[in-house]
Amino acid sequence: MTRTDRKTSFFAYIFLTIFAIVMVFPFVWMFSSSFKTSEEIYEMTVIPENPSLANYEFIFNYSMFPRWFLNSMIVAVVTTISVLFFDSLVGYTLAKYNFPGKNIIFILILSTLMIPTEMLVIPWYIMVRQLKWMETYWSIMFPGMISAFGVFLMKQFMSTIPDDLLDAARIDGVSEFGIFMRIVMPLVKPALATLAIFNFIGNWNAFLWPLIVAQTPKMYTLPVGVSYFSSENLTRWELIMTGAAVSTIPLIIFFIIFQKQIVKGIAMSGLKG
Repeated sequence: MTRTDRKTSFFAYIFLTIFAIVMVFPFVWMFSSSFKTSEEIYEMTVIPENPSLANYEFIFNYSMFPRWFLNSMIVAVVTTISVLFFDSLVGYTLAKYNFPGKNIIFILILSTLMIPTEMLVIPWYIMVRQLKWMETYWSIMFPGMISAFGVFLMKQFMSTIPDDLLDAARIDGVSEFGIFMRIVMPLVKPALATLAIFNFIGNWNAFLWPLIVAQTPKMYTLPVGVSYFSSENLTRWELIMTGAAVSTIPLIIFFIIFQKQIVKGIAMSGLKG
């Protein structure tokens, strides 16, 4: 390595270190604040003087936080499984089958990405009322059961799978659904991991739609439930920070488990056309 290369690497590490500190500091502050009292929360100190687990004891024993956590987990897991299956199925169909109107269907699916969520809230709400889904998990989950972005991502990945490989499986007598499940799906694991983390995070952090359809606290998801600690007269910042700290744990675990597949998927998505 030349002197110029060492100097460039040195400044790159310095820049990345500063950038990492800036990115991580809000999370450090959040976790630190979860151990502070209601009086200490307003002090500009990173490390609490008298750390306490009282906030965690309160949200788990004296609030509906466990129920909100369960609601968010059910919604995020079910919608993620649904998106992985149906988006992959649609993407495979659009990538590997020729039929009239295929390109038009794909364009129509992509065009839905240009529609703001706020414009869909009223039609969704009317449909939920007519189907009598209010106060059910279905009312919260159904908008996220399939995504246009996921269809696009899976189609792009599956288009790169050689057709000869699929034809060989057909000659061996494998059914079309068997080809999809046993051959195609294992080959697109990086894309599945990327889609899974994006969808899980999106549904885990969703606020507007659950706020509209969840009419009682027992059906609140975490983002809606944590906002319950704030009222017109009092905002319990220490409880909000505690709830936010706990709600980030599943996301961190999810990312750690799938980080290699996610990085590989993002890298490959930049190379495939």
